[in-house]
Amino acid sequence: MASLKDMRVRIASTKATQKITKAMQMVAASKLRRAQSAAEAARPYADKMGAVIANIATAAAGARGGPVLLAGTGRDQRHLLLVCTGERGLSGAFNSSIVRLARERAQALINEGKDVKFFIVGRKGFDQLRRQFEKQIIENVDLRSVRQLGFSHAEGIARKVIARFDAGEFDVCTLFYSRFKSVIAQIPTAQQIVPLVVEAPAANAAATAYEYEPEEDEILKGLLPRNLAVQIFRALLENNASFYGAQMTAMDNATRNAGEMIRKQTLIYNRTRQAMITKELIEIISGAEAV
Repeated sequence: MASLKDMRVRIASTKATQKITKAMQMVAASKLRRAQSAAEAARPYADKMGAVIANIATAAAGARGGPVLLAGTGRDQRHLLLVCTGERGLSGAFNSSIVRLARERAQALINEGKDVKFFIVGRKGFDQLRRQFEKQIIENVDLRSVRQLGFSHAEGIARKVIARFDAGEFDVCTLFYSRFKSVIAQIPTAQQIVPLVVEAPAANAAATAYEYEPEEDEILKGLLPRNLAVQIFRALLENNASFYGAQMTAMDNATRNAGEMIRKQTLIYNRTRQAMITKELIEIISGAEAV
């Protein structure tokens, strides 16, 4: 049985841990507001970019060929999984849920006889995926030194993806990230970005005729690489907001658990101390009566 001193040390250690988790919860809450605002502000632009490309692609549907980022290579053998995770932990199942979705997709593709490669953004995803797919990881982008995410970071990743696509290293690229819904809900998402999946306009939508200058194919050649960077940037912002939401929830749970541990440890300490006092009193009374 632990001594009273050991129990006091244990209670003090738990209280110190509780202070740390409470401080981390408050920091995550303050950063979450800014990250959530950035993620929500990026959604309309990314959605509108997709709508514009869909309209132009529909108008150019009758033309031969088309930009390869939109039309694809015509094959479905080589797949690149672009997995975006966090750089830090202590965020519950945030990183693990993204990695699990990517791992399941990779395993399903491998079972179908496809070639799978990984392009990983984030240290945590790299640490988890290299245990099983170390040979399939072709690149890892570390953003630990980045204090604030910018569009330039997404552009750099997009350029690397396009360069590998032009080199014929893959046919299909799928982006994995966590979409922010609320503080307690982050949704792991898989989105095909190469070739771009274009949603057909609604059947009941009003038909509008547009004339494009220059031609549709030329516009798409400029828009598609930028759209790729926009979608990656959106994923990074969604991930950032999801990370702080998950960390805030995880640290709140840790703080509550620490409080419960302190309560139980204090109760055990008081009972042990009272038992020792009672035992000493009995010994004193018994000695006095013996005299």
